[in-house]
Amino acid sequence: MMADATQSAGGPLAGVRVLDLSAYIAGPYGCTLLADQGADVIKIEPPGGDNLRKYPSTLDAESRAFLGVNRGKRGLVLDLKQPDALAALHELARQADVLVHNFRPSVPARLGIGYEQLAQINPRLIYCAVSGYGETGPLKDKAGYDQVLQTMTGMCALQGKAGGPPEILYGSIVDYYASSMVAAGVASALYERERSGRGQFVGVSLLRSALALQSARLIWAEDEPREVGRDMRSGGITGIHPTGDGHLYISANTPHFWQALCAKTGLTELAANERYDSVRKRAEHRDEIVPRLHQALRSRSALEWEAWFGEEVPCAAARGVEDMFDFPQVQAEDMISTFAHPVIGSYRGFAQAIKFGRSQPATPRAAPAFGEHSAEVLAEAGISMERPGP
Repeated sequence: MMADATQSAGGPLAGVRVLDLSAYIAGPYGCTLLADQGADVIKIEPPGGDNLRKYPSTLDAESRAFLGVNRGKRGLVLDLKQPDALAALHELARQADVLVHNFRPSVPARLGIGYEQLAQINPRLIYCAVSGYGETGPLKDKAGYDQVLQTMTGMCALQGKAGGPPEILYGSIVDYYASSMVAAGVASALYERERSGRGQFVGVSLLRSALALQSARLIWAEDEPREVGRDMRSGGITGIHPTGDGHLYISANTPHFWQALCAKTGLTELAANERYDSVRKRAEHRDEIVPRLHQALRSRSALEWEAWFGEEVPCAAARGVEDMFDFPQVQAEDMISTFAHPVIGSYRGFAQAIKFGRSQPATPRAAPAFGEHSAEVLAEAGISMERPGP
């Protein structure tokens, strides 16, 4: 079903107005997650636009990344360096519930949109600031980016192979995790406001997000040396393996799944061998087990093994992301919708990340074209400007 731009909003955050002044991924996608829950999110961009619009894309008229990160919003252009635009932003903030930005900590007050400044205008405002390194400390005004934080916090070192160079985890994992923190922090602050009647500052940083992702690694017992094993990979046979055609990820850490794997691949003698009867032992003897497993896996394709293992062995054939558009489980869960965009026309994309039993939001609108709703948003707020659009 085509998602129309005039579709009414529902969901548990229906009636909540969010001003999204952030750029790139972490802040904007956090606001998208709020839009997924029914909030009215207004994407406010400077005259030059969100830098994500300028990212390389095989789409001629728009950035694929911008479309995917900014679904469900209305678009407004304001040059906050101009007095009338700043006054308009102040009026919008007075009427809003939430404001999100990712300026460096020293910038908002200079622009006239610091927390203390806006809290005087609207004491109920939830003010969420996304930064690279947090609100205090020697790096607080340093620009932060996903892969910079990955490299700094040890993620790349642990991703690389033993003895090899560090490796990036592509896919902006820190940004997207930070976006979840934005949505969670804002929702919690809105809940608290129902009791106190007051807004508050909410801080999300890429540094905190990168470390939160590694909570299982960030344990250092008293008297432990610095160089201890912190890698969470189980080793042994768990991992991606070649097959007769394609690659297959296998997870068989429990005794039940290990026994099933051996039975389904015809390697029953391995299951009976006490040398391999625990994850730790299988990791120690992987050079004995893995060649035999690879030999067995060559008899079928990855897709055939996936079907043969069924529910007995956790596994997945390696696919391209393109396969997800028509993947049966994705279709069954209504994760992909068709959107109508004023510039590029119709496109299919991911729709919603959360399912609600009683207050499910409507299918979100497409990401906004640059300044698409400027006149509309300002008129709703009773704001008159000579140049409301780009």
